[in-house]
Amino acid sequence: MGAIVLTGFMGTGKSEVGRRLAKRLGRLFVDTDQLVEGRAGKTVAEIFAEDGEAAFRALERDAIVAAAGWGDAVIAVGGGAVLDATNVARLRAAGTLVCLTAAPETILRRVGDAAKRPLLAGDDPRAAVERLLAARGPVYAAAADLSVDTSERGVDDVVEEIRERVRRFERRRQWKSST
Repeated sequence: MGAIVLTGFMGTGKSEVGRRLAKRLGRLFVDTDQLVEGRAGKTVAEIFAEDGEAAFRALERDAIVAAAGWGDAVIAVGGGAVLDATNVARLRAAGTLVCLTAAPETILRRVGDAAKRPLLAGDDPRAAVERLLAARGPVYAAAADLSVDTSERGVDDVVEEIRERVRRFERRRQWKSST
């Protein structure tokens, strides 16, 4: 079967949906940002501020290697993880990639204090979200096997849609590989 990997921009619900999906499926939940923080002994924001984005991305690559090796887990990756083609290849080998999307206003409401988000701090948060979504959107789409919009939806509704769509996707993939 393989892992279910949740990708997408910050504030689209990867962690909350991932926890709930893993519980619903009886699988392990792995959040690569939490792995990074555990290994570094500091928050993602502190890593960005003290060590820079390149240091964070190196830690993130290591976390993805670890998470991809945990079989049928539900894995939530940081918003920039799929900007690295090596990460995408590792995650694709691990399972099905599901990109969560949301409208900018939903993202802004969910992220709360933009100052705690390194890529939004010091800028007009809405402009930063729109700029980053425009730049990253095509990369997210290209990396994803499936895409699910979480705007203005309850977590359980999103979990059920992912569960059903992944089941159908994996069934089609098995059928194609057997023919």
